Amino acid sequence: MKVANPRSRARSWVLQVLYGWDMTGEGSVRDWAREALRSRDVSGRYRAYIDQVLQAAEQHLEACDAVIEANMPNWRLDRLSAIDRNILRIATLEMLSIPDVPPRVAIHEAIRLAEKYGSDESPAFVNGVLDAVGRDLSNS
Repeated sequence: MKVANPRSRARSWVLQVLYGWDMTGEGSVRDWAREALRSRDVSGRYRAYIDQVLQAAEQHLEACDAVIEANMPNWRLDRLSAIDRNILRIATLEMLSIPDVPPRVAIHEAIRLAEKYGSDESPAFVNGVLDAVGRDLSNS
């Protein structure tokens, strides 16, 4: 039996938090996460990375969203499904502010999340946008 990488599972938790926060539009990401995860049994193996990504979201969400939108011609972030939007955010935040995550890993993990939680079109869409984001960030 293959054991999932702790960061892979942590990304699923981050997606749940960002999705809930995005749907309610209430408070800060960190405050929403604290409340949402309080009643959940989240292993300590995942907590550090969950906290790292959520801290990046709290600090860099505006820049993250701008990078994503700049790489989605003819699309607006608010027109995407909340799942796709937040999968794109997680990978872009990793590329922007978590240097030990190679862009290819961030993209691959985002595609896996899209396959699991998104629509049939989500994996290809997420891949295309994040490839453009990765190229954009490497040229900056």
